[in-house]
Amino acid sequence: MKISFIGGGNMAAALIGGLANKVTAGKNVHVVDINADALQNLSVKFDVTTAQTIDAVIAQSDIIVLAVKPQQLKEVVVQLKPFVSQQLVLSIAAGIRIVDLSRWLGGHEAIVRAMPNTPALIGKGITGLVATTGVSAIQKDMAAKILQTVGETVWLDNEQLIDAVTGVSGSGPAYVFYFIEAMQEAATALGLTAEQGIALAKATFAGAAELAVKSEEPVSVLRARVTSKGGTTYAGLQSLEQSGVKEAIIAAVKAAAERGRTLGEEFGRD
Repeated sequence: MKISFIGGGNMAAALIGGLANKVTAGKNVHVVDINADALQNLSVKFDVTTAQTIDAVIAQSDIIVLAVKPQQLKEVVVQLKPFVSQQLVLSIAAGIRIVDLSRWLGGHEAIVRAMPNTPALIGKGITGLVATTGVSAIQKDMAAKILQTVGETVWLDNEQLIDAVTGVSGSGPAYVFYFIEAMQEAATALGLTAEQGIALAKATFAGAAELAVKSEEPVSVLRARVTSKGGTTYAGLQSLEQSGVKEAIIAAVKAAAERGRTLGEEFGRD
């Protein structure tokens, strides 16, 4: 499997680290990025080939991974167009719709759009994917294998649901970090040191998340089990309810999903 990456940033590097010399030989992975230092690091670490401009090597690839920012994607895809024929194009750029990618590529039909998240950097990510009807079963399997090197995958039947994935899991890690920050601030306000506060907050989140993952019971049941009426947890949850925290979280997820949709409209224009 020969794979070309357009973009060599953090997410691309995580995917390359999961692929090179594991799923395919490092020499079968080609990376294009304007950042010479990033290319040097990837070359040394994973034995991949590199270039600072889109080149003919891409034409020999089985898969082309688009890993650049959405505002840069149209310019990149236009440069890429002469080198695309039968390859699978896999985009991890937020917001940009398949119909726009296909148009920029002259009607190319084999496209998978994906939304990974930052825990992929430690192999704990989850990615939502959607494929066009022009993607073969073999190509779908290849796309899944690439993303499964950094975590779990969920296939979607409707591209519009990618925006929901963006709001929930794509942006989700930031909500978790935000909550951890708040817990640390509360800890210091109660007299603990900053070091003690962050240690307690991180371990609590990690442990509770692992328990939720491994338990066969709904998270609502897990929550109820640690919430004795009139107890300390009950008091804390009552405060969250009175402050409208659940509604605020739901609104935040919806706002992120809506921004994913508008990114597609903003940067998908001709």
